[in-house]
Amino acid sequence: MLILGIETSCDETAASVVKDGKEILSNVVYSQMVHEKYGGVVPELASREHIRTLIPVFQSALDEAKISLGDIEGVAVTYGPGLVGSLLIGVSFAKAISYSLNIPLIGINHIEGHIFADFLENPKLSPPFVCLVISGGHSNLIYVADKGNYQLLGQTRDDAAGEAFDKVAKVLNLGYPGGPIIDKISEEGNANFFKFPRAYLEEGSLDFSFSGLKTSVAIMVSRLSEKELRKHRIDIAASFQEAVVDVLVEKGIKACQQRQTKKIALAGGVARNRRLRERFKQEAEKRHWDIFIPSPILCTDNAAMVASAGDFHLSRGESSSLDLNAVPYAPLTSSK
Repeated sequence: MLILGIETSCDETAASVVKDGKEILSNVVYSQMVHEKYGGVVPELASREHIRTLIPVFQSALDEAKISLGDIEGVAVTYGPGLVGSLLIGVSFAKAISYSLNIPLIGINHIEGHIFADFLENPKLSPPFVCLVISGGHSNLIYVADKGNYQLLGQTRDDAAGEAFDKVAKVLNLGYPGGPIIDKISEEGNANFFKFPRAYLEEGSLDFSFSGLKTSVAIMVSRLSEKELRKHRIDIAASFQEAVVDVLVEKGIKACQQRQTKKIALAGGVARNRRLRERFKQEAEKRHWDIFIPSPILCTDNAAMVASAGDFHLSRGESSSLDLNAVPYAPLTSSK
């Protein structure tokens, strides 16, 4: 079955064609750089960029897959969580494709899509396992009991990990998006330069909080002279990154121990982070656990993961009606 995936939840416009839920025939992603000068995503600008680029991206996905419009047998689209204006554009486009071709439509939760990115590249991955979904808008620990059966173990209480990276990069005048920039320059920095706080919260909690860490960096920077900041900018970035990684790794390990599983998967844009991948691989090797991490292109928002999740649900006879709506704060729920 050939499934078209559409992803427009934030600032990536993406379309993909996936065969039988596992073979990626095309995966086209357009990243919006219009937000760079603002240091963060501007929702209205994101919506306009989706309107401008979605059809060309869609056509490129068909061309790359070497198929025609009539070959598509189902369409999967992210309906939430995300920016409501951006989501509506993708959902409306997917409805039009579904209606005009008389093929089934399925709305996909963005978080579930990220989980399916792991299934796409790791045929040996099978539930149960713990998945850490970390991006600019999400920091979630999820127990995947089975495909379609999820239990939320922990989530961010304020800033998501990726959001904290962007805000700290802005404080350090590093540019946008902050995650890749901090990741790159931290290789040359001293991660032990400053011991920033690690928010582990109350005993046994698997929730996250990075707002205090972000504030701590801002306070430190405000106390430095311009000369001192230039001298230690890279060290501050590396120290901040190490604080984020420490918390993510420790919470991930605790989640596996609580659920008595030796399998952990990473997903989402922050899963591209070099230091995070390195630390998780070290911890997994030390404990003789299995670690699963998608390639970088499948960590960021993409439509292949949406199409793969769509294939799973459509193959079970599930579908969405044409009154499918965008849900900006859609919770991840298990299939019936």
